[in-house]
Amino acid sequence: MALNYEIDNTDIQILNILMENAFTPYTEIGKKLFISAGTVHVRMNKLEKLGIVRPPQLQLDLTKLGMDITAFIGIYLVRSDMYDKVVTQLKKIDEVLSCNYTTGNYSLFLKMVCRDTQHLRVVLHDKIQKIDGISRTETLISLEESFNRPMQIREVK
Repeated sequence: MALNYEIDNTDIQILNILMENAFTPYTEIGKKLFISAGTVHVRMNKLEKLGIVRPPQLQLDLTKLGMDITAFIGIYLVRSDMYDKVVTQLKKIDEVLSCNYTTGNYSLFLKMVCRDTQHLRVVLHDKIQKIDGISRTETLISLEESFNRPMQIREVK
């Protein structure tokens, strides 16, 4: 696969349809865009091979599974060279959904979910704060997620 493949408006339209609903059949996409389902399939394969499209993940409503608390944790590292070691340990904690290496006050910024505040306290105290290389943490509890959406890709003019 040539790495110089350029995304065109058809690719962008396909991606936008699938970002709205990843379960949309290629036949339906093809009808909307006046192309064949095979063309959609070939283009999606190209976008996946180029690393533009990642393998899909199932999106869950975690609150319906009893995970009622979403928290953001700012982590201060003892030293920046401990980053890899700390991230390796954080990956082992199921409640941590994402970890970002950041600029500003925090070295790392986590998003995590817990059943309740007691569960959050246990994860923070017994797991996160015991990781060698973390000097301290700051916790922000989300009261409500106002929206969470994929970025829409604009067509090329």
